Amino acid sequence: MKRIWVKETPQQTGKQVYLKGWIEAKRDHGGVVFLDLRDRSGFLQMVGGRELKPFGEGDVVAVEGQVKLREKRFFNAKLETGKIELAVSNIKLLAKSKPLPFATHGLGYDINEETRLKYRYLDLRRPRLRSNLYRRHQAQQLFRQALSKRGFWEVETPYLSKATPEGARDFLVPSRLQPGKFYALPQSPQQYKQLLMVAGIERYFQIVRCFRDEDLRADRQFEFTQVDIEMSFMDRDEVLDMAEAVITEAMEAMGKKIAQKPFPRFTYAEAMEKFGADKFDLRKDKKGQELAFAWVIDFPLFEKTATRQISPVHHPFTAPHPEDVQLLDKDPLRVRSWQYDLVCNGHEVAGGSIRITDPKIQTKIFSILGHSRKEIKEKFGHLLEAFQYGVPPHGGIAIGFDRLMAIINGEKTIREVIAFPMTAKGRTSVMAAPTSVPAAQLRELGLRTVKNRR
Repeated sequence: MKRIWVKETPQQTGKQVYLKGWIEAKRDHGGVVFLDLRDRSGFLQMVGGRELKPFGEGDVVAVEGQVKLREKRFFNAKLETGKIELAVSNIKLLAKSKPLPFATHGLGYDINEETRLKYRYLDLRRPRLRSNLYRRHQAQQLFRQALSKRGFWEVETPYLSKATPEGARDFLVPSRLQPGKFYALPQSPQQYKQLLMVAGIERYFQIVRCFRDEDLRADRQFEFTQVDIEMSFMDRDEVLDMAEAVITEAMEAMGKKIAQKPFPRFTYAEAMEKFGADKFDLRKDKKGQELAFAWVIDFPLFEKTATRQISPVHHPFTAPHPEDVQLLDKDPLRVRSWQYDLVCNGHEVAGGSIRITDPKIQTKIFSILGHSRKEIKEKFGHLLEAFQYGVPPHGGIAIGFDRLMAIINGEKTIREVIAFPMTAKGRTSVMAAPTSVPAAQLRELGLRTVKNRR
């Protein structure tokens, strides 16, 4: 007999069916035993006699039985299968389970998070997290469809790349073949997607993993996912209109209500004056489920920071506002940029800019940021060289996919929408990396560890 999903059983009333899944719960009433069967699609109550007594929570089973209508007084309106149950005629154990370290049928917020992440493969059994992962999958496909039908190509870019300053610490990977040299995991595909514009791809996207060694927060992980988009021959307003159309289509296809269309636009100065921040919540009901998107434009190009005299507000490839180019030499902190951010319900969910395509201006920006001519050539020579061969005007945007998924799922941290996230202390789920490695492996890479003297 062919296996069916639990969600298909309401259409099989009176028929014999074959199911496979996990025992979610057990209720033993002496002569009658109830087991709740769970597969990816849902839950189904099973009923039988003594033959069900050996089975417990977490066991994996294959079951045959007849789908029967429950007595009306036992209907469970909370379940799609709440009007039926399975009268078991045969059950087979496929895998035995140890006692579970925590219940997997509740929301799970009351369970210690480090314990949940240690046993993440069990935590993911709870309906809330399965729903989060399904919506994540659904959103990825909708973004792919929305972008593909608008002429974008999905192009993969390297994970092993070059260490270049982009605003955060790099994760470095030692080279075995070239001892003493290192790859860097990309903070973003920024330079590669600009090179794709030089290559004439014109419309690129990628649902990509990025890596930044920065402090962990509720909305930040060492590795994260973004919907990365770049396009040629489009000005700022055209880029914003395109991104807005793609996001609107994907979110509405998921059944989300958007508070205001088109998305309102505020300059950075207006946002700071009106809201006191460049991230704000335009919802009238702050607990509502609608999505209140808004654009913030005309950011400063540079800012002063505690660690540097001057730093880019976005990244060093962001074009200065054409009206302010003459200020680069005189008063760079007054220069506006072609940067734009998208906020939603009080969170930044996307950011991008029109890019610099003039090698002279790009070199000047690097110099303002304190890079010597030698450093510019070593770190960015490849990009400046590419710009000598006919670079089109271009710009793009990156949507913070984890943050957006947390918002639409009503979660407070992005860890709840990532299959295997980091703990708040920077350790990986289940495998608890980072870990030590054998001395022989370090020698092969030409490395040795030293004690931290701090």
